[in-house]
Amino acid sequence: MEKRFSNRQLLRLILPLVVEQGLAILVGMCDGVMVSSVGEAAISGVSLVDMINAVMLTLFAALATGGAVVTSQLLGARQMEKARQSIGQLVLLSALMGTALMALCLVFARGLMRLFFGSIAADVMEAGLIYFRITALSFPFMALYNAGAAIFRSVGNSKLSMKVSLLMNVINVAGNALCIFVLKMGVAGVAVPTLVSRAVAAVVMLALAADKRQSLHLQRDGLCRIQGRMMGSILRIGIPSACENSVFQLGRLVVVSMIALFGTTQTSANAVANTLDTLGIVMGQAMGLAMVTVIGQCVGAQDLDQADYYIKKLMRWSYAMVGASNIALLMFHRSLIGLYSSLTPETVALASTLVMLHAGFAILLWPAAFVLPNALRAANDVRFTMYVGIGSMVVFRVIFSWVLCVRLGWGATGVWTAMIIDWLCRVSFFLPRIRSGKWKTKYVAA
Repeated sequence: MEKRFSNRQLLRLILPLVVEQGLAILVGMCDGVMVSSVGEAAISGVSLVDMINAVMLTLFAALATGGAVVTSQLLGARQMEKARQSIGQLVLLSALMGTALMALCLVFARGLMRLFFGSIAADVMEAGLIYFRITALSFPFMALYNAGAAIFRSVGNSKLSMKVSLLMNVINVAGNALCIFVLKMGVAGVAVPTLVSRAVAAVVMLALAADKRQSLHLQRDGLCRIQGRMMGSILRIGIPSACENSVFQLGRLVVVSMIALFGTTQTSANAVANTLDTLGIVMGQAMGLAMVTVIGQCVGAQDLDQADYYIKKLMRWSYAMVGASNIALLMFHRSLIGLYSSLTPETVALASTLVMLHAGFAILLWPAAFVLPNALRAANDVRFTMYVGIGSMVVFRVIFSWVLCVRLGWGATGVWTAMIIDWLCRVSFFLPRIRSGKWKTKYVAA
């Protein structure tokens, strides 16, 4: 069997994605350190708004996934003209969605804060509103950036989106330093650089995507005219993914509110552990993005034997990468927690327990729970992944968290135990689905 992707091609796709995902995590950590100099109200306001923003960004990422799947399939089928149409429709949809969500958040900012977080202190509310309204202006740009990144990932050129991501994050960090420490802009000093960096990244990404020297490039016709069938193909993938991922983020909001009932120690330990545990899965997240491109092209070419081959190959690589990352995290997590110098001994001990719980089980379960379903999405089997993802999140992550965390009084440990049960549930559905081959019947040409 002549392989569609050599190991060298796969690594060229995957390694820039790892760097791009890692940059996002490191910059998030830098933002937290910088805003801490403004005061506790600023830290609380920004962290709360970031949880709402995460829901919005999830929608953009889901739409981009839908576009990446459709475009990858068309490239695999060697339908280049339709592939050009698909990326134009993706950019148009992203612009419309980003603008709509921006308007929603600007009009209902205070109401959304009250809805998700109840009656918070006045200074936290005001800090949060400043940050929320400024970052909401960046939603159209972030949607367009995600669309551009999906276009280049579809053709296997993740190196370019990595470079644009690096530019965006450098502008963000440098802008934070200038606006917070020099211009003394307070919370706005964190928000304005976010807006500027995302705007620059979107403009650069779209300019590169419109370069006619590339075989796959944006065309005016695809951008200015709605093409119902092509837009429907993107939305058939994007909407179920958006529903699943939005419920996931909303579920996280709910369980964090449960942990908050147990005081500062539990909340702080949960926040630290969450930050460190992302280091253990960053390679897995990159593998999930690569899975969409590789399997999408195989399915589009209707070469299901190669799709099977690359699912197994990429899953082996995923387990190797996630395993190595989490073993390293288990070895050095105490030193990493030690970077947070203001933590009490009780917070350090709990954070250490949570990190070990997450890292230990991630080695066994995380790739099958979160990388494997991207293979199903790439084959248009999106409703199955949506039903499993939403059902498992509601039943195991939320309801079990309430039982273990609140009713039994386990606190954050109860929430993280429920998370592991959620992973087990996902694996118990996704593995049999792949083995059954039912996903092979879901592909419909755009």
